[in-house]
Amino acid sequence: MTDIAARIFVINPGGTSTKIALYVGAEALFTEDVRHPAEELAACPSVYGQLPLRQKIVDQCIEEHGVDIQNLDAVVGRGGALAPVPSGAFVVDDAMLSRIREGKVLVEHSSMLGAPLAKALADRAGCPAYIVDPVCVDEYLPESRLSGLPEVPRRSLTHALSVRAAAYEIAKSLGRDLHELDLVVAHLGSGFTIACLQHGRQIDSNDATASGPMAPTRAGTLPALDFARLCLSGKVTMGQMEKKLVAQSGWAAHLGTDDIREIYRRIDEGDAHARLVLDATLLQVSKELGACFASMRGKVDAIVLTGGVCRSDRFVTELKERIAWLETLVYVLPGENEMLALARGASRVLAGQMEARSVAPYLT
Repeated sequence: MTDIAARIFVINPGGTSTKIALYVGAEALFTEDVRHPAEELAACPSVYGQLPLRQKIVDQCIEEHGVDIQNLDAVVGRGGALAPVPSGAFVVDDAMLSRIREGKVLVEHSSMLGAPLAKALADRAGCPAYIVDPVCVDEYLPESRLSGLPEVPRRSLTHALSVRAAAYEIAKSLGRDLHELDLVVAHLGSGFTIACLQHGRQIDSNDATASGPMAPTRAGTLPALDFARLCLSGKVTMGQMEKKLVAQSGWAAHLGTDDIREIYRRIDEGDAHARLVLDATLLQVSKELGACFASMRGKVDAIVLTGGVCRSDRFVTELKERIAWLETLVYVLPGENEMLALARGASRVLAGQMEARSVAPYLT
C-alpha cells in the first residue's frame, strides 16, 4: 500500500493511559502517551464513566499542539469488544455508540472508549470517524468455535490490530499481497495473542483474555476443574477474578514483575524460580504456535513475532530454538505499531482501498 498524505488523528485508550497522535500519511507529527494515575481511574464509576476524563486529555493535546481540527481528514479510535466482527474498518455510527453506551459489550475494557472519543472530535472537525481491526475481530472456522461445553463456545478476543499490522508489514516486505499468504502471528505484550491468518483471515487464535500461554499479566489456559473450585470457593468475587486473570496473573503473580528485563536480570543472578517461570512461558508459547500449524493444516509461509516482549533478543532467541523443528521462516517485528496501524487503516478507507462498514448487522 502507498500511504496517502491524509491528516489522521488517532486515539488509543488503554488500561492505564491514553495514546494520541496526528499522522500525515505514515509520518507522526506528534505522539502523546498520557498516563492516568490509578486513583484517578478508580474514582470513575465505570469504564464508560472514564469518558470525560479521556476527553479532557484529547482536548488538552489538541490545544498544546495547535491542531487545526478543521484540516483533519479523519479521526480513528481503538475498537473495543463490541461483538464478533470481520477484520477491517468500521464507521463510528449510532448503532456502535448505543452499544457502547448501554454496556452491551463482550468485555468491558478501555478500548471501547476509542469510538466515542473519535466520534466527538470528528463531529467537531466535520470529518468521518472510524475504528480499525477491533479486539473482537472473529473470522473463525466453524470447527474453531466449539469447545467441549456447548454453553461456553470459544471466542475471539485478540490483539487483532497489532496482529494484522505485523502481517501487513511482512507481506509488504515480501512484495506479496496479505491475502496470498498463510501466516502465524504472535503478539507478545502484556497479554499474548497467537493467531492463524489464512489468506488474511483470522481463522483461529487463543483468547488473549482467557486462554493460551501464560503472559506477563495474564493467566492463560488454566486447569478447568481446579479453576472452577476456586471460583466457587467464596474467596473471590467475579470482579476480583476478572481483574486477577487479566492484570494480576502470569509473570506478575509468580514473580511480582511483568518486565522481561528484570526477569533475565534475576536469572543471571541465579534465580531458579525466575528461570522456571520463563521456561514455562516459552514452552506454552511454542505449544500454541504448534497448535496453529494444526489449524492451518501445516500450510504456513512464515511465523511473525511482534509485541513488547520481542524487544528482548534473549527471549526471541530462546523461543526460536524451541520452534526450530517447525522449519519455517520466522520474522521479528519488536514492539507494537498500533497507532500507525490505526492511521493506515483510516488511510486505506479514504483512498478507496477498503470499505468502512457499519457494525449494525453484527449486533445480534
